[in-house]
Amino acid sequence: MLVWFMKPTILAIASELKGLPYLVECHRQGFHVLLVMNERLKDELWPWECIDEHFLMPEVRRQPDMTYAVSYLARDRHIERIVALDDYDVEMAAALREHLRLPGMGDSAARLFRDKLANRTTINQQGIREPGFTGIFNFDDLREFMHTYKAPWVLKPRMLAGSEGISKLEESESLWRKLDELGDQKSFYLLEQFIPGDVYHVDALVWQGEVVFSLVSKYGVPPMAALQGRGVFSTRVLPRDHEDALALQSLNKQVVKALGRQYGPTHTEFIKAHHDGQFYFLETAARVGGGNIEKLIEAATGLVIWQEAARIDLAELKAENYKPPKVKKGYAGLIAAPSKIPFADTSSLDYSEIFFRPRSQEFVSLILKTKSFKATEALLAEIAQRFQEDFMP
Repeated sequence: MLVWFMKPTILAIASELKGLPYLVECHRQGFHVLLVMNERLKDELWPWECIDEHFLMPEVRRQPDMTYAVSYLARDRHIERIVALDDYDVEMAAALREHLRLPGMGDSAARLFRDKLANRTTINQQGIREPGFTGIFNFDDLREFMHTYKAPWVLKPRMLAGSEGISKLEESESLWRKLDELGDQKSFYLLEQFIPGDVYHVDALVWQGEVVFSLVSKYGVPPMAALQGRGVFSTRVLPRDHEDALALQSLNKQVVKALGRQYGPTHTEFIKAHHDGQFYFLETAARVGGGNIEKLIEAATGLVIWQEAARIDLAELKAENYKPPKVKKGYAGLIAAPSKIPFADTSSLDYSEIFFRPRSQEFVSLILKTKSFKATEALLAEIAQRFQEDFMP
């Protein structure tokens, strides 16, 4: 057997180009890094010097292909941990852990985070405030829900991420038509009371069941309205002593405990209702926030959350303690919009506050590092206008 096969192996699943600092940290700590990726990602700018082996699959989300492939790789490799680099890979990683009997989240634990109905039901049992909701099963229950919670409603896929596949429905006839269209797929959705309000996200790290780092940010236009309405999306870090930030840090701890997250990153969303000023739980995920939110966190705090996610996993594997690094208490903002220009060049925007310029075929976006919350708000508003004039369809 080759010597490098004696190293403990971390197998990462990638359906998107994400989590690069995770791979770098595993390599730095002396682990054998094995990456299984979608074939279309083979020419992306991965940190190849930190990846010992990589294998291509037509689709890493397809079963039983992945179970066959990873079981084949395990013949002459001691796979110690399996990690998902994208939200859509969480279920696959859980299924593979179950199959290979490896530590980490299995199917049931992963479903609490991936399945919106599962995490809603669990949160409801803990008495945490959330919008009214129902699964799409019994039609009498559905009619009772619509009678109790007046339109509009939100129809959400239970297993998709972000705002993908979500519909806002204004009256019952539209709902019944939509359910007819879904056919046998309707039970994979949930129906939710629509609550107008401001949406926030809490990005956190958990160690031994306790939140050891968290950062509270507030979206501009809610993500569903911005992305589905083809508008400008933004989020900004709140002042650490803001009453909303303090309240949401406390609420997030309750959510983490309720769902039994033991270690790793979480991304949780809440809405502050306009009608009563109270916070309501929306959804959570056992992953690093997507859409360049990891860069927002880095700009505000200096913490590279993907690297810390790796440090946590490896500390757990080696039975060592984990302590997050000391972080800055700075401010940051993220802004993104659909772009009529693929891989839009943003060099004409020469603000000194620009921390990172993502490159995307579909979106134009920037991450800002600022001196204050007020400065972030002003700059986001100015850049939103520039995006509309220069880049948006």
